[in-house]
Amino acid sequence: MVIRKPVRAIICNQMGDASLLEIGEINSPDLASDEVRVRVRRAGVNFPDTLMIKGQYQLKPPLPFAPGFEIAGEIIEVGEDAGEWRPGDRVMGLTSSGYGAFAEEATIRRQAVVSVPDGFDLSKAMALLTPYGTSYHALVQRGGLQPGEHLVVLGASGSVGLATIEIGKALGARVIAVGRSEERLKLAAAKGADVLLSYEDPGFKQNILSATNGKGADVCLDTLGGKAFDTMSRVMNWNGRLLVVGFTSGTIPALSTNLVLLKGYQLVGVWWSEFINRMPAANQANFEALFQLYADGKIDPHIAGSFPLSGVPEALDQLLDRTTAGKLIINLDDSCG
Repeated sequence: MVIRKPVRAIICNQMGDASLLEIGEINSPDLASDEVRVRVRRAGVNFPDTLMIKGQYQLKPPLPFAPGFEIAGEIIEVGEDAGEWRPGDRVMGLTSSGYGAFAEEATIRRQAVVSVPDGFDLSKAMALLTPYGTSYHALVQRGGLQPGEHLVVLGASGSVGLATIEIGKALGARVIAVGRSEERLKLAAAKGADVLLSYEDPGFKQNILSATNGKGADVCLDTLGGKAFDTMSRVMNWNGRLLVVGFTSGTIPALSTNLVLLKGYQLVGVWWSEFINRMPAANQANFEALFQLYADGKIDPHIAGSFPLSGVPEALDQLLDRTTAGKLIINLDDSCG
């Protein structure tokens, strides 16, 4: 058994803005029998982190805690029921508790551990994990995306949106990328989107119809919520699938269910972390497919910025500003951290 000692972390001592976070030390978490302990080399920055530190997320950790929930690094200790995992394995995954990633050590439950291939860059792995894991599950298991279908991506400049563009193209779809402005969609175009549209354009609804030959979207993946969702709920194709992933606009929309009835489409929830819990083998298979797509040059996770551990507050603020296209990474190997 490894003797635990305090580790460096970004600590939330009181609920509020990112400026209140402090760098300090916390105890490395206890290790359950079905968990592995990871020396964290990279951590990902995500929208729920900004809510959790304000006490506005469904998960409310006891104070003090280290925020963040996705990590990449190497295993340094395994529980007795951790299966095939061994110290030294390069891995990535979601933390067991749903927080604690912005620290030098964290734990992952056995079924949530994903092996990182030898030689695969850990920053790229961190940019792959949640955005591409979420998107692939959404498009394949939940959306059943087929070649030739029209895929609309709401929030196309975010990390999940960019992943969805690449995966959608790899699966043979015609991809319509939707964002706030043309400037924000430049990277979406570089990732292969066929059509670029702004949801702030007064003609957004008609533009969707024009881009889909008047039929509407076969599949729409929505990370935004708000008014963009309202519009898309009215321009889905017959037998379409409207995939609800998140609400980064800050507004959780209400759906007029007569639209679902009259247009014959499906409203489908996408909760990737629960998919991992319920279908870990399928999640592992998804990542095998994703690593193959990367090897084939069909996907390439975009890193929008990398920060040392001390830069977590800046990274969270940058994410909230919604000026970032791609994934923000915390590099705990950075000597400035």
